[in-house]
Amino acid sequence: MSDFTELWAEIAPVGRAESGGYLRYALTPPELTLRDWFRTQAARRDMRVTDDGNGNLFAWRGEPWAPGTVLTGSHFDSVPHGGGYDGPLGIVSAFLAADKIDKSRKIGIAAFVEEEGGRFGVPCLGSRLLTGAITPEKAASLRDRDGITFGEALGGTPRGHDPRIANVAALVELHIEQGRALTVPVGVASAIWPHGRWRMDFAGVGDHAGTTLMADRHDPMLTFAFTVLAANKEARLSGAHATVGRVQVEPNATNAIPSLVRGWLDARAADTATLERLVDEVVRKATERAGRDGTALAVTPESVSGEVAFDEALAKRLSDLLDGAPILPTGAGHDAGVLSAHIPTAMLFVRNPTGVSHSPAEHASDEDCEAGIEALATVLEELG
Repeated sequence: MSDFTELWAEIAPVGRAESGGYLRYALTPPELTLRDWFRTQAARRDMRVTDDGNGNLFAWRGEPWAPGTVLTGSHFDSVPHGGGYDGPLGIVSAFLAADKIDKSRKIGIAAFVEEEGGRFGVPCLGSRLLTGAITPEKAASLRDRDGITFGEALGGTPRGHDPRIANVAALVELHIEQGRALTVPVGVASAIWPHGRWRMDFAGVGDHAGTTLMADRHDPMLTFAFTVLAANKEARLSGAHATVGRVQVEPNATNAIPSLVRGWLDARAADTATLERLVDEVVRKATERAGRDGTALAVTPESVSGEVAFDEALAKRLSDLLDGAPILPTGAGHDAGVLSAHIPTAMLFVRNPTGVSHSPAEHASDEDCEAGIEALATVLEELG
């Protein structure tokens, strides 16, 4: 059994649901179990663990935040019933890569909190706090579906921006590929598409499903359904991506016309102008439809991330170092994207044979994961 297979088996059962996917929401028991596992792995390697006051954990070889430190790692949290590799692979690989490089190298291993936004709604929350992209007060007030705030889950208001991040020489995040572009075990990221989440509240008039004439209805579900189809059409026309994967209905009764339908639009595009046009057009069509349905629409941007172009020279350097590993963009957001505005940042991708992510079908072979570990060790040795 390889070191990777053995270490991966330690975390594989944690938070697994009957669906085969994972329920590892930030700061819930499964994720807290993995955070304890993180501390144990650090202790085995005589690495000091610190918490930055924002929920992010760091294991250090050398003094915490020492100038010239190379940072790696990822996140533990998952989307609802997501795959096991998205996030944790980068942390497991970081510890195993650290085992392979000279002990004099100054490295840090990060476990960022709430990368997916699956609990509190804002993705990359930990890295946004660390870099000052969101205020501690706003972050603390974010609520999960049970009404618990991030501040309550964390145990207090987060600390916010830590200027010591400027001491980091580079961040390299290893991640499973979220797509089918790789034909070799390991690739290097070039960019992250601009993307965001918009909450759309469709308000109407609740009424009885059996007694209200069709012509008398002000049904927000009709406006919502039209908007989902409009988003799909506009994304296809513009070569972008649009998804409505989460919805809430009030009163959520089979025999009642809804009074409110709330949906979340996830939109992504290759450039900011295309993304803005896509969202504007979806909102325009939804607003027109609301006028015909006698409903009302309110749109709230919950998180919007601009295009990230990773350090081109660094990406080329890593590609050359890894025998010409392909350089490719991604439509998925990452903590590395948030940190790229503050320090030199790169990403390594490990091939995903199914191309599926955020699903139980997400997978990477042990052999490719081991190749990813070797690549990460090579990069950390070079940069450290």
